[in-house]
Amino acid sequence: MAIRKPMLSPKARRILLWVGGGIALTALAAFIALLIAVYTAKASLPSYEDLKSSPNGQMIRVHAADGTVIVSLGPSYGEWIEYDKIPEPMRDAMVAIEDRRFRSHWGVDPVALMRITKFAIDNRGTGRRLQGASTITQQVARTIFLSNKYDVGRKFREMILALALERKFTKDQILELYLNKVYFGGGAYGIDAASRTFFGHPATNLTLSEAAVIAGLVKAPSRYSPTADAQAAVGRASVVLDVMVETGALTAAEAAAASPAQVKLAAAPKQNSVRYFTDWALPQLEVLIDETVAPLDVWTTIDLKMQNAATQAIQANTPKGAQGALVSLDRDGAVRAMVGGRDYVSSIYNRATQATRQPGSAFKLFVYLAALEAGHKVEDRVVDEPVTIDGWSPRNNSGRFSGEMTLRSAFAYSINTVAAKLGQETGFGTVADMARRFGVTTPINTQPAMVLGTSNVRLIDMTRAFASVGQKGVAVTPYAITRVTANGAVIYQHEVDTSRVLVAPYVAAQMTDLLQTADNTGTGRAAQIGRPVAGKPGTTTSNKDGWFLGFSSGLTTGVWMGRDDAKRVGGLQGGTAPARAFANFMRVAVANRPVENFETEVTLPEWQLEPDQEAWGEADNGVFVDQDGNPVAREEEPIEGEPAPGDDGGISQDWLDRMTGRDAPRDPEPAPRRDPADRAPQQQQPREPLRAPQDDRPNE
Repeated sequence: MAIRKPMLSPKARRILLWVGGGIALTALAAFIALLIAVYTAKASLPSYEDLKSSPNGQMIRVHAADGTVIVSLGPSYGEWIEYDKIPEPMRDAMVAIEDRRFRSHWGVDPVALMRITKFAIDNRGTGRRLQGASTITQQVARTIFLSNKYDVGRKFREMILALALERKFTKDQILELYLNKVYFGGGAYGIDAASRTFFGHPATNLTLSEAAVIAGLVKAPSRYSPTADAQAAVGRASVVLDVMVETGALTAAEAAAASPAQVKLAAAPKQNSVRYFTDWALPQLEVLIDETVAPLDVWTTIDLKMQNAATQAIQANTPKGAQGALVSLDRDGAVRAMVGGRDYVSSIYNRATQATRQPGSAFKLFVYLAALEAGHKVEDRVVDEPVTIDGWSPRNNSGRFSGEMTLRSAFAYSINTVAAKLGQETGFGTVADMARRFGVTTPINTQPAMVLGTSNVRLIDMTRAFASVGQKGVAVTPYAITRVTANGAVIYQHEVDTSRVLVAPYVAAQMTDLLQTADNTGTGRAAQIGRPVAGKPGTTTSNKDGWFLGFSSGLTTGVWMGRDDAKRVGGLQGGTAPARAFANFMRVAVANRPVENFETEVTLPEWQLEPDQEAWGEADNGVFVDQDGNPVAREEEPIEGEPAPGDDGGISQDWLDRMTGRDAPRDPEPAPRRDPADRAPQQQQPREPLRAPQDDRPNE
């Protein structure tokens, strides 16, 4: 017996008909509205000749803090190249990598739309941007008519304009517009400007390899620029060639015959170190303003006198074969000087903002901040003794231990065992959180050896952290642009935020006390500048990195030195070349600023105030731990340019005894007080003498 399917009731059928009819009417209304919008946009589009002559890009004048124009930037336009004069490899490369369905869609790619719809559903609420869905036609619409500011409304207008462009112009015309107007980096708009900028010849002479390099730039002009990162540019060009094979534009043999790595680049124009700063500052305009046409005047924080002093300090003190970087922040976060390398012409890579390297003992800033916040005081007694944490046994530079000392002494001489104990006591996760709180943006491991600076950090982040300590625990955020004007009208004005308190003022004051002690009596003596300075050096495994960070008179400066390939540098320690560069720069930078005394000051017996001309310290904790925090044997072999152990360049035992107090009486008479005229104001009563480690050379 056949089973009859249940019939819908008349009422249910009516409801379905109404719902279906409503959906159909809504879809029809939306389609009609879309048609009206597209054809209205089409009617308002300029002629093709007008589009060819329309401006793209802006003229930008960048001013230093004193108003001096330090660089003028603007769009670089080459010759307009007609479609049939554009080399076929250039056309094919761009279509393959940017919009492989360009010849078949109507301006908006439905496949890409389905992809971004899925992306939006999967990532709703995360704030992640939809990327990779714009067709070439949409990019033309955005380049000519819209801004790069991302929002849903702009994306919808972009789609309408793209559909309108496809209705009014041919595919060849749209591709011609695109290739002559898209931005390729380096101020170059259009393939002819890009070809002349990067290769020194017109785009009509582009080879397949050169076309692949240029096509690869559109996605991220700064990241894949051949003058900024040749390896990244070559890698991206290889991707372009592979996609051209996939789309049938090339055979595998033709792609294999191409050689992007052999492309000859045009000689770069002469530049100076201030370009490290402008290269970092100007991309920030994209999120600060929405003006894309009017000429701009950008007023920045850079101090040209300080910038010149920073350049000279890095060039004069960086060891041969190594690179150096420096960044200096004012008390409100204004970047007063930035040097990203020894020579901008030979390398535009900004080591002050881009490089991530191990900080060594400079990272102990966060260990001691966590300990002080947890209740420790600078006069607390701690013991330098063997310690093992989860199988890891940190050692001091000589492998010896000095017994009981104050927290101040442990920090001044950068005792690794004490840092390890403090990290274990407060929690390694707490130390990592403290680093993040103070502005470290790179990943931080929480292995025990993290207290010795095994996580990679950026110089600008570390400088920011020290600056926040100098500002009594108030967060300091680096900034470069103070205001922007367009046709004389202010369209952006920076406002300093002093509302975020990172640690209590008393914690910051105690940390400043420790930093000042390290600079006056410990591993940072080479950074003294004749006025109060608080700072800390850092050195990593086998002298691969040297750091010095410190502040004085409201100015905080960080210095890093090392090789880009992370090989060891003979004699490099944070307390030597980086500290000297810091001092060379700071003497000039603070010369016209009033002397500022810290709330806590170091007072020591006379026998510990004896001046010396020798460098303090050797490579610190990093000599005994690898980047994963595992102990390693100390490398004793001489390095080129570094004296062998026992040579005259070393620290004499007599000098070491004098400086660590081993030749002083164990219960010395109180040191005679100095004449008040020679003392800084608000000096505190003398504390217990700073105890140096016995039978041990100081770590950094």
